[in-house]
Amino acid sequence: MSKDHPDLGRRHALECMIWAGTGVLWTVSGGVPHSVGLIGDASAAPSSGFTFLQMSDSHIGFDKAANPDALGTLREAVGIVKAMPVKPSFIIHTGDITHLSKPTEFDNADQVFGETGVKIHYVPGEHDIIDEDQGKAYLDRYGKGTQGAGWYSFDDHGVHFIGLVNVVDLKSGGLGNLGAEQLAWLQADLRDRSSETPIVVFAHIPLQTVYREWGWGTDDGMRVLEMLKRFGSVTVLNGHIHQLLQKVEGNVTFHTAMSTAFPQPAPGAAPSPGPMRVPAEQLRSMLGLTSINVVQGGKPLAFIDKTLAS
Repeated sequence: MSKDHPDLGRRHALECMIWAGTGVLWTVSGGVPHSVGLIGDASAAPSSGFTFLQMSDSHIGFDKAANPDALGTLREAVGIVKAMPVKPSFIIHTGDITHLSKPTEFDNADQVFGETGVKIHYVPGEHDIIDEDQGKAYLDRYGKGTQGAGWYSFDDHGVHFIGLVNVVDLKSGGLGNLGAEQLAWLQADLRDRSSETPIVVFAHIPLQTVYREWGWGTDDGMRVLEMLKRFGSVTVLNGHIHQLLQKVEGNVTFHTAMSTAFPQPAPGAAPSPGPMRVPAEQLRSMLGLTSINVVQGGKPLAFIDKTLAS
């Protein structure tokens, strides 16, 4: 598990406390994140506004020792969604739906995700575009209405959502990249947006550099962050690193999600990244999903980090 406790002053205040088996409920008021309770208190959160879930790194098809049944743990995560008393408006999946981009893996993922009865917005991970046609399988299923390799935007409840793709031409151990075409599209997409519009950006690899030695960052991610400087409330959601990492820099809240398949080591805690084997009784405490509550009127965003129940 990662912990980040920067002392960044009034507009940058952040206190992130993560324990195995629990999480923190976050709300953003006036552009500043505030912790308002543990996950067990989530039912007391305001029910106005709308909610959405972030899920990530399902790796359907993975069957190694770190988790011989990635499809099974995805089913458990989906079971949590199905049991929620108030269903989220939609799910954002931040990539690596599959492990090897095989048609059967996509089919199995679609079947299980379909049980939620909730619309899902996807961006690809590097494991989703390793078919012979380098991403055609992903785009054929999830690329309708997208641009280029699958980037797009949409609006919901006054929030502007932007799905970016930073996994094309990814080199082993190298940083992600967005490329000139996608950056030009993003600049045009943001041009007429009011600076008061809450922005949620989601991609697979973190836009900020988490750990360069392992390629946990995006080479031209700072270009995106420069474009977002004028907006008062910006949230960036990523997957890829399979662990919680949350921090605030200026007007931007960064949040990476746990995988529903297997954990990875903390940055620098192992010779290299990759599936991390843990005792079976600990596995589910290191898998999870994220629920985000968007509340209109001074509290535009709230984060709930929720691990799968044992």
